[in-house]
Amino acid sequence: MATVPTLRVVEREFRVFARLWRGFVFSLVLNPVLYLAAIGLGLGGLVDKHSGSVEGLTYLQFVTPGLLVASAMQVAAGESMWPIVGGVKWIGNFHATVATSITPDEVLYGCVVWVAIRAMIGAVVFVLVAALLGGIPSAWGIFAVPVAGLCAAAFCAPLAAYSVMQDSDLTFPLIMRLGVLPLFLFSGTFYPISQLPDALQPIAQLSPLYHAVELARAATTGSFDLGPDLAHLAFLVGCILAGLAWGRRRFERRLAA
Repeated sequence: MATVPTLRVVEREFRVFARLWRGFVFSLVLNPVLYLAAIGLGLGGLVDKHSGSVEGLTYLQFVTPGLLVASAMQVAAGESMWPIVGGVKWIGNFHATVATSITPDEVLYGCVVWVAIRAMIGAVVFVLVAALLGGIPSAWGIFAVPVAGLCAAAFCAPLAAYSVMQDSDLTFPLIMRLGVLPLFLFSGTFYPISQLPDALQPIAQLSPLYHAVELARAATTGSFDLGPDLAHLAFLVGCILAGLAWGRRRFERRLAA
């Protein structure tokens, strides 16, 4: 997937980001501080006081990996909808791109790779802040950064495939409210999914975010379990490959027309 034309698409996105990075500094640094302080320390203090621990962890340690990959999911959702429509409809830079030797599927690959990189940039900052606050008890926590990239790609690939055929953003707020937000709340980010009703637990396990949360939590706590962790990894990779397979057809149809 990482062909030279694909990397050219990534380079273009990086150059745009390099010009606008100052606008992201506030959210990159402040968001993790606010999330971890309010939920991990504030709410977590109450949880720790009344329950002692969650799965043997302080609440801050439990919630940190969930917030990390949930932030990656939110980055991916934002970058995989409005900018994609912009590329094919409002700005048209994707059409200019495929007028060169770069193919529609390479545009898709480049977008997915860039979103994964963009999520990992934020994840590095998040991990540093969380480590300073005591939310990452293991040195293996650095491996939560590539997990965040996988999580972002698992959402970006299918969302980009959907978005490329849209002519407006009318459905995007619905996706955020009825898709992204419920996943944020019910994928094991804030509490174990074992606390959900029995009928909802298998549904929660269909969420890419759930599998990313479990992988990231294994990394930040250093408690790896090879079988389940490989299953979580395979699920995320499967989501990426399925999204790319769908996206290749739709990008070709929209950009080759």
